[in-house]
Amino acid sequence: MNTANTVTEQLTAAGRAIEHDSFAVIDREVASHAYTASQWPIVRRMIHANADFDFNGLTDFHPRAVDAGVAAILSRGTRVVADVEMICVGLSAPRLGHFGMATHQFISDADVIEAAKAEGTTRAVQAMRKAHRLGLIDGAIVGIGNAPTALIELVRLIHEEGARPALVVGMPVGFVSAAESKDLMALESAVPWVVIRGRKGGSTLVVAAIHALLGLAEAQELAQKNPA
Repeated sequence: MNTANTVTEQLTAAGRAIEHDSFAVIDREVASHAYTASQWPIVRRMIHANADFDFNGLTDFHPRAVDAGVAAILSRGTRVVADVEMICVGLSAPRLGHFGMATHQFISDADVIEAAKAEGTTRAVQAMRKAHRLGLIDGAIVGIGNAPTALIELVRLIHEEGARPALVVGMPVGFVSAAESKDLMALESAVPWVVIRGRKGGSTLVVAAIHALLGLAEAQELAQKNPA
């Protein structure tokens, strides 16, 4: 009886060994942390993606973040709405496919570009607005790793237009409004979130966090199929 993750693991034994050994090194070098048993695999995978131990401490979770993310994945067909294509490309298609998930991003759409020029906003703002108009944000996992303005706009959509994503993975990197956008998201109580405090972040961190959530979801799926 198989009770170990397969879909969300590396495809070869050698690849799995390297990844697991890396996680063991991280666990050993971190020594201590303040995260829960379900939060730590997310933070550990983020550290693994960048070899940056600062994410032990900089990563912050809404109390319902992990449960909400895993539940959304297990519900099948949950969308991932991203601020940039890099997140969509970085996410594993087989892992998403196992849960019937698809990705969406609109940053380079002609209508998004034209609206940004006409209204004097960023493409990221208009891309979030388009996703909301299309009904894609409600119930989705929204991943923002590049554009602070996308995260600020998402918070506005939540407050002013009733947008209700299942989970926001808000990790834009940068020097202008990046830290502020994440602090703003972290004030939200109605929508679960995971953020990185300060200037650090990036699309690779969003991908790592979502991959970790997919792994947690598969583990829960297997536990339900094979109860002890």
